Amino acid sequence: MVENQEKLNKKIGTKEQEKLEPANVKIEKVRVETVEKAKSEKIVCSVKHPSKEELIDISAVKFEKAGKLISVGLWYNEDSDKLIAKNSALAILLNFIKVETAKELEGKEIMTTEDEKGYLVFKAY
Repeated sequence: MVENQEKLNKKIGTKEQEKLEPANVKIEKVRVETVEKAKSEKIVCSVKHPSKEELIDISAVKFEKAGKLISVGLWYNEDSDKLIAKNSALAILLNFIKVETAKELEGKEIMTTEDEKGYLVFKAY
């Protein structure tokens, strides 16, 4: 608890937070995470970025819809047959990489790009 109280006396630093540039990444691990705030589940991919030693997590994809590029989270949604919803962002990513399941993303390489807020997302266009 004392360490946390010391944070109240920290000053503003001079270094910008590290920003990773879009690059080709390799998906090392895929997992399902529950997002309590949204009361839903999301697919999170831990990827190897060429500029970073540790794995980073990406859980969104940018794709073209109605002539516009949009970024959407990889939310897990099922259809009435209990399969991945055909028009979901996750299905669009799986089709783009030419795999049938989220688990098959492991070991695949894909390009990243930035979303509107500057975060890295998968590029599926």
